[in-house]
Amino acid sequence: NLLAHNQLVSITFDAHDRITKCRNYLDEKLSNSDALYYGINTGFGFLQNVQIDKAQLQELQSNLIKSHACGMGEEVPKDIVKLMIAFKIKSLSYGHSGVQTDTVERLMDMYNNDVLPVIYTQGSLGASGDLAPLSHLSLPLLGLGEVHHGGVKMPALEALNKFDWKPIELKSKEGLALINGTQFMTAYGLYNLVQCDRLINWANIIAAISYDAFNCTTEPLHQNIHAIRAHNGQVTTAATMRQLLSGSEIAATKKSQVQDPYSFRCIPQVHGATKDSFDYILSVFIKEINSVTDNPNIFPDDDLILSGGNFHGQPLAITLDFLAIAISELASISERRTYQLIGGQRGLPAFLVSNPGLNSGLMIPQYTAAGIVSENKQLCTPSSVDTIPSSNNQEDHVSMGANAATKCKRVIDNVEKVLAIELLTAVQALEFRRPLKTSPVLEEIVTAFRKKVSFNEADRILHDDMMKTVNFIRRPY
Repeated sequence: NLLAHNQLVSITFDAHDRITKCRNYLDEKLSNSDALYYGINTGFGFLQNVQIDKAQLQELQSNLIKSHACGMGEEVPKDIVKLMIAFKIKSLSYGHSGVQTDTVERLMDMYNNDVLPVIYTQGSLGASGDLAPLSHLSLPLLGLGEVHHGGVKMPALEALNKFDWKPIELKSKEGLALINGTQFMTAYGLYNLVQCDRLINWANIIAAISYDAFNCTTEPLHQNIHAIRAHNGQVTTAATMRQLLSGSEIAATKKSQVQDPYSFRCIPQVHGATKDSFDYILSVFIKEINSVTDNPNIFPDDDLILSGGNFHGQPLAITLDFLAIAISELASISERRTYQLIGGQRGLPAFLVSNPGLNSGLMIPQYTAAGIVSENKQLCTPSSVDTIPSSNNQEDHVSMGANAATKCKRVIDNVEKVLAIELLTAVQALEFRRPLKTSPVLEEIVTAFRKKVSFNEADRILHDDMMKTVNFIRRPY
């Protein structure tokens, strides 16, 4: 909703009071005590035992952001950058991070005015927080780095001057509060989950079109079968399939076969398992965006400043790997249905073209789908089982959640392509069932699709059809 409806962000009066109370507590604590607090008046990581003079505490924080802005690779998509900013604001608003209100308000201004920092996909180990990505997010607060604004990439200072914003003078602890946290992993995760929600819905719709195109029996969708193995995703997927096929003339015809291949017969079990996984993973990420994930944590009411490890991305790394595996299965079973549809079975012509031989028809889109599915199998090797020690072995176990996050997005983008290929194939196959019709709801979708991609009478450049189909399923349905 935040992105879809272009909503502005703000913090409540209570959040403002919590932020101010925490900042005042920290200022008083540092004024009245010479105790060492990690990252506030000490160095970072392996340099934790180096005491920093009180006169240099602000310089320490700006140095931290500049030195940690070490990202490389592709730029993070703008929608994910916006989510990173929103989630950082939310985490800071709980009043356990020690930032000043000016810093949070500037992040809100950047979000609401689409001043989006240039952030890179590589650089985070997914522990100690997403240090490099969040440093790039924070650079514009200091008038450094680059931003996208109004469709143009520009130096951050140029954007600040446009809005008459002065660079923020960071106080003690603020740099650490900004770059410690899981907002890169979390933003990718929520973005990925939104895309998965759309693709799960489309996978069921496309599978239902394939179901009739292959002239399958509806017996495997009977509610009694699923009542005795009552996984929620399986039960609801079977019900969705029954609803999608309700009123289909094709489904109502008598079938000659006793059973259909697993890729059709087991749609509720396979798609349903993905849906159950999705629901669990979503619950983890909802909890994460409502958490404080920087370090150290400040508790003014308890007179405590505690150094811990809430920045560690393990809960996210594992579930991002899980999401990649779960969603990849939608593509895996989809490609098998595509393969069945072009095989010259069930009264369908080979490769779904009227004159096979002279025309190759839809032979090669299946090759593309198969190659993409195989790529996904390689990408689904989990990141979360890997770790590399850093900072002179002080940070000796890391989550690799950032790699899991970007890799998961690649898998999801691939699933979208494979589902599009199945839709292109299924609608082509359905035409050979005419004059019989599928269900009214599916006929409506087929009609809308045919306005974008026409029936394949003879060989043409299929890349164009495939990309139009991808764009067709980019809308929610």
